[in-house]
Amino acid sequence: MTRVTETLIQARNLSVAFGRGERRTLAVDRVSFRIGRGETVALVGESGSGKTVSALSILRLLPYPAASHPSGEIYFDGMNLLRVPEGEMRKVRGDRISIIFQEPMTSLNPLQTIDQQVGEVLKLHRGLDDETVRRRVLELLAKVGIRDPEKRLGAFPHELSGGQRQRVMIAMALANEPDLLIADEPTTALDVTIQAQILELLKELQREMGMAMLLITHDLGIVRKMAERVYVMKSGRIVEDGPMETVFTNPQHPYTRHLVNAEPKGTPPKADNTRPAVLETSDLKVWFPIRKGLLKRTVDHIKAVDGVSLTLRAGQTLGVVGESGSGKTTLGLALLRLLSSNGPITYNGTRIDQLNAREMRPLRKEMQVVFQDPYGSLSPRLSVGQIIEEGLVIQRPELDYDDRRQRVGDALEEVGLDRDAQDRYPHEFSGGQRQRIAIARAMVLEPRFVMLDEPTSALDMSVQAQIVDLLRDLQRRRNLAYLFISHDLKVVKALCNHVLVMRNGVVVEEGPAEDIFASPREEYTRALLAAALNLEVRHASVLAS
Repeated sequence: MTRVTETLIQARNLSVAFGRGERRTLAVDRVSFRIGRGETVALVGESGSGKTVSALSILRLLPYPAASHPSGEIYFDGMNLLRVPEGEMRKVRGDRISIIFQEPMTSLNPLQTIDQQVGEVLKLHRGLDDETVRRRVLELLAKVGIRDPEKRLGAFPHELSGGQRQRVMIAMALANEPDLLIADEPTTALDVTIQAQILELLKELQREMGMAMLLITHDLGIVRKMAERVYVMKSGRIVEDGPMETVFTNPQHPYTRHLVNAEPKGTPPKADNTRPAVLETSDLKVWFPIRKGLLKRTVDHIKAVDGVSLTLRAGQTLGVVGESGSGKTTLGLALLRLLSSNGPITYNGTRIDQLNAREMRPLRKEMQVVFQDPYGSLSPRLSVGQIIEEGLVIQRPELDYDDRRQRVGDALEEVGLDRDAQDRYPHEFSGGQRQRIAIARAMVLEPRFVMLDEPTSALDMSVQAQIVDLLRDLQRRRNLAYLFISHDLKVVKALCNHVLVMRNGVVVEEGPAEDIFASPREEYTRALLAAALNLEVRHASVLAS
């Protein structure tokens, strides 16, 4: 039964449009929602559904006058926030209503230290002196779980990990003990273990301060943990709302049912040790020297990968999992010979670890990579056709323009896109479509081995499921060997038949995927699984150590 709470903020018939005149686009269409005091309300939906635009309207942070409100009111403590003067809004922002943004690295000022950024909020709204501000900043950093906060006061954002940066963002947002906290995808950019810690921290701070929270997310697992009521958005409209348990257990709208069933499903190909080995290595090391002194002598090493052995077979998928900094991507880049390493690397029976760049070039068409961010990995200046054909121009110089265009079209159709997409540019596509383009770029060269570096982490869950199905289909038809790097164990479970668990550059556990998920031996693996599969985390000390 949902508790009835005094209304803190209420939006009525809110609309948001971008552009002017006939070129105006309606991004949010007459939505209404309410949040009670101390209540957690989730606004869920896929990218482009209007979640963030609705939330930013509360604080009037949209790019006005390009953005406008054709209709609606947002009442907060008797004020219509869409009509109050800007001077009044400045008193509300950061004081009574705060926000945590999705990507802390772009939200924090890279030129200011942590104490300057957290302290600025206190000085602006409370007028505190420097000594009082410093004490309060230390208190806030300790409260959000920053270790040795005094040592972190003078740090810049780039000197902190992703989880630490997000904790700083939370400290800034909670500095003045707001009535409402807007959390816009607060854990999307973080490892699952850090996600679990951040969510638990937010719940604890909410209980302590009695504040309300508007949680914006596409991850329904987070909604289950955090929210009391849910509003489901699609194409700028709210299509369903209600208590969290009701919406999840008995969804009424087809779109809500689609979201609830959107997690990656299916099973990976059956493990088969009789298949030929495509890639092998033993005792592989990637050490980065630490140099000090006037002569820059090597005094120590960062052991990013320290003695890893693996065998990857045709038609099989090897999953490499672990937190950020565990060495997953470094391992993959070393196997592709894009980083220097020590230890034998054998590709199709041939040692490649001693080959130089020129000698490796003929093998590049057989060893491809799909990167994490479909927005950053495609050049905005090139058409889709130019992006995909780039490898053909280098590796298949005998092909003429018409041949290349035919192959590019075939690759696009294979990944579920129209042939005519090659004449368009990346910005014209959604995130999921862009990742399909990135996969087509790899597949057009007909590789035998593909490294997939977090290829679904930047995507909505329903799009994740589609990409997993696509990768599984391509693997079956082409007999591909995948090295799948991820911290999302739900995706790993759906795609991989063997798993390596990495921590601090070493493999702490490995084995068939079904064994790892059913009965992990190591405490660290159990903690990862607990965080990733939305179980109660009882291993916080393991994750934090």
